[in-house]
Amino acid sequence: MDIDKLLEVALSLLPAIIVAVIAYYFFKQHVENENSRRRFMLQKSMQKEAFPLRLQAYERMVLFLERISPSKLLTRTNPNTSNKEDYESLLIATIEQEFEHNISQQIYVSDECWNVIRGAKNATIQLIRKATMKEKTDTANKLREVVLTELMDKQAPSNTALAFIKEEVGEMW
Repeated sequence: MDIDKLLEVALSLLPAIIVAVIAYYFFKQHVENENSRRRFMLQKSMQKEAFPLRLQAYERMVLFLERISPSKLLTRTNPNTSNKEDYESLLIATIEQEFEHNISQQIYVSDECWNVIRGAKNATIQLIRKATMKEKTDTANKLREVVLTELMDKQAPSNTALAFIKEEVGEMW
């Protein structure tokens, strides 16, 4: 008799337990969906605010690359003396100063893009150093001439980085 009553109570509680489990499952799903929606909305809002900052960073990087382009750098930075080593130091210091001024922009561009930009900076410095070591380079003005002559045969390192930036920004749309 006790077993019959216990079985009867268990059978009468079974629908309530099933309803409770189903309600718990639906409530849990609802909470997860709501949290996902909130995260999505927050991310969307952050992207909306971050997009102009990222674009601005790419613009600054383009300006940096244009400013360190050897043809523009050499016409903008005049030698103080005729000493080629002094002029080499001045050019490299100018490039490094421009780079340091824009170093914070790396958080807005991709790692690959930042590495390409850094590579362009280093390649430009190497180009200037190699031109300084040539025997025919004996004055600051001759250094300018040698660097510009070398760029007639090949592209400036900054042009490669500019093309990469243009491609990456194009993918943002």
